[in-house]
Amino acid sequence: MLIDTSPIAAIATAPGRGGIGVVRISGKQLGVLVHAVCRLDGKRELSPRRATFLDFVQADGNVIDRGLAIYFNAPHSYTGEEVLELQGHGGPIVMQMLLNRCLEAGKEMGLRLANPGEFTYRAFLNDKLDLAQAEAVSDLIDASTEAAARLATQSLSGAFSKQIEQLVEQVIRLRTLVEATLDFPEEEIEFLEKSDALGQLQCLRETLDAVLTQAGQGALLRVGLKVVLAGQPNVGKSSLLNALAGNDVAIVTPIAGTTRDKITETIHVEGIPIKIIDTAGIRTAAETDGEVERIGISRTWSAVEQADVILHILDASRGPTRADEEILGRLPNQIPLLRIWNKIDLSGHMPTIDQQDDGAHIYLSAAERTGMELLRKELLRITGWQQTGESIYLARERHLIALRAAQGHLQTAAELAAQRDSALDLFAEELRLAQERLNSITGTFTSDDLLGVIFSSFCIGK
Repeated sequence: MLIDTSPIAAIATAPGRGGIGVVRISGKQLGVLVHAVCRLDGKRELSPRRATFLDFVQADGNVIDRGLAIYFNAPHSYTGEEVLELQGHGGPIVMQMLLNRCLEAGKEMGLRLANPGEFTYRAFLNDKLDLAQAEAVSDLIDASTEAAARLATQSLSGAFSKQIEQLVEQVIRLRTLVEATLDFPEEEIEFLEKSDALGQLQCLRETLDAVLTQAGQGALLRVGLKVVLAGQPNVGKSSLLNALAGNDVAIVTPIAGTTRDKITETIHVEGIPIKIIDTAGIRTAAETDGEVERIGISRTWSAVEQADVILHILDASRGPTRADEEILGRLPNQIPLLRIWNKIDLSGHMPTIDQQDDGAHIYLSAAERTGMELLRKELLRITGWQQTGESIYLARERHLIALRAAQGHLQTAAELAAQRDSALDLFAEELRLAQERLNSITGTFTSDDLLGVIFSSFCIGK
């Protein structure tokens, strides 16, 4: 994303009708724009950080709307620049008229429409937020659960960034110690032993491991899981979807092949959004009834390939069949699998989890909704979820990649340090690379291309 300091404007509220709508402008010397758009009624200027009730007017003096104008002087604003927010009635036409008037009045000063995320991008450039905090803004807006919103707020306040900064400080202290010995090669081993360099490295690695675990938990809260139900027709996939959802979202009949396409419902378990996908029952080509069912089965296998977890549903009342084993043989080995024995109300089994060599077998009844809590707990276990409280960080995939990369560099550093006669400069280089990866999380070291990708995912007006 190229740095452009021209003033920007956008509608900051969500599309559609609402009681209130906001047009936001950020830039320099916005006083001219204030006088052109706002009828100040004798006031020379707007008082910073105070709401003023007034008319928003066209170039010919006709009133567009009446509302509040709030001026924030630099650097005491969201972006660190001068910011003007015009709050009027939230009709789409009114908001567009007000935005157009601002763009018209600010044409000579270079006012333009803001790009997605550009207000927050300027806050990052002006050191109002670091990169992890800026991403937390978007995560807070997109949060789908109360837990995700709470953790996004925590990250926005700087909790995750502070943890990363502490890790960087630990790396810097160790780097300083190691690099200081490079000028005295005859004393380096003895000096490092006296300074407990290996002990410091081990402490650093343990701290990083803990942060990575916490970040991984937060990533689950942010993006959730995609769980696909797969199995033969009439084994109870749709009944299981309804039982998990607590609602009749799928049609259930004794007729085989009722479900012809994917049905998706999102539930929440321990705050984690879980997208449950019911699919068409899998039959052989010879058994398939027509082109529609063949397409449905094809989509089933496509959904299976994209799953985070697969639930292979079987009928406990009749036991395993050859068709069940054929389905099992086609399921991807790399995706976690749970075998769900449904219809225990007909088979006489009790609700239970049986851990076998080929994974967990869960016995339940979707129709009577018994054993469902066992399934929910096993879904959490299979994904590695641990409820660790407020220490969880709402991390993104790029954060996890950076943390794992830093973890790898520290592992290599430990291996080099164990070789007492190896070159110390390689040890120091691995520490430098680990620091670089950690710095990329908060934006201390981040490419412009990555910044462009990150902020382009934001909504316009933020």
